[in-house]
Amino acid sequence: MATETTGVSDPKGRRQDVMALWIGIIASLLFTGIIWISAPLLVDLENTFLPDTGYEWYFWKLPNPTFWTRFFAWSTYLLHQVLIWGLIYYAQTRVRKYSTNLHRVNYYALAVNALFIGLHFLRTHTTYDGLAQDTSIYSSQGSVIVLLVGILIIENQTRGLFFGKKMPFKKEVVRFLRKYHGYYASWAIIYTFHYHPMAVTTAHLWGFFYTFLLLLQGSLFFTRIHTNRYWIVVQEVMVLFHGTLVAYSTQQTGLWTMFMYGFLFMFVVTQMYALGLSKPVRWSIFAISIGSALVIYSGLLFQITQNPLTEKTWIDLNEIIRIPAILYGLSFLIIPLIWGPLWVASKMRT
Repeated sequence: MATETTGVSDPKGRRQDVMALWIGIIASLLFTGIIWISAPLLVDLENTFLPDTGYEWYFWKLPNPTFWTRFFAWSTYLLHQVLIWGLIYYAQTRVRKYSTNLHRVNYYALAVNALFIGLHFLRTHTTYDGLAQDTSIYSSQGSVIVLLVGILIIENQTRGLFFGKKMPFKKEVVRFLRKYHGYYASWAIIYTFHYHPMAVTTAHLWGFFYTFLLLLQGSLFFTRIHTNRYWIVVQEVMVLFHGTLVAYSTQQTGLWTMFMYGFLFMFVVTQMYALGLSKPVRWSIFAISIGSALVIYSGLLFQITQNPLTEKTWIDLNEIIRIPAILYGLSFLIIPLIWGPLWVASKMRT
């Protein structure tokens, strides 16, 4: 099978993949700004929504959906998904090598994602609804959790899992995840992208900006920037800010600290070991993290601010380990779940 040639090199020797990344980040900010300035166009519609009944209820959906509102939500999602899966397959069978230049398929992926960002915006301002109308809020959150677990397993060989120590994960499983993770990652990101309408709240704006960056990462497959350790850590750490901001802005008292310190725990224990930081720097980050937790969970911050969202006691300290327990636990659980079928398949071939 013929192999696609790499894009033309920049005559000044600049890396196309790095330029594409920075242009994509700027475009993501611009897309987010367009959503923000469109807020007045949605006020009358959102005033008709049913009242929020709690954490399991998703507020931003039509009270009376129709066939056409569902059709546009699901058809644009499915078309977006199938096109990106097709481009990933094309890249794996025709490109098959990493480059600092963009391959032709990268331009196609960038164009497809930009097109569906525009269609999503148009859909929000016409039929409004996303996939949230027909699916559970846990499906969107769960898909992202499994994606984060996959990254932990894949990056184990370069940065370790606990304080730089590598876990003896099955090599067959790691190879499988490296080869096929793009299909799952694109599903988790595109499904989450189409789950929400482009509502104008702090949580939605930050969430869409974050999702735009993930779509950008998914468009740059088989380029060196796609595997850049610093860029990977940036994307992982952004979930710390996203989760914390969403929980705080929605006044979920018990969750903002869980997200903040849970994902900070992941950075201190695992992710920062990809950055080549010196011991003094790592110890400084560790000390600052511990010190800030003591300020919050001792009740000192609440005494200063008198903000009910900051009211914490030592009993609440268990929040810190909830997210790490889930992510690390799933990391060890997924290994045998994948290795079992791979082992059976290998025996059937022999």
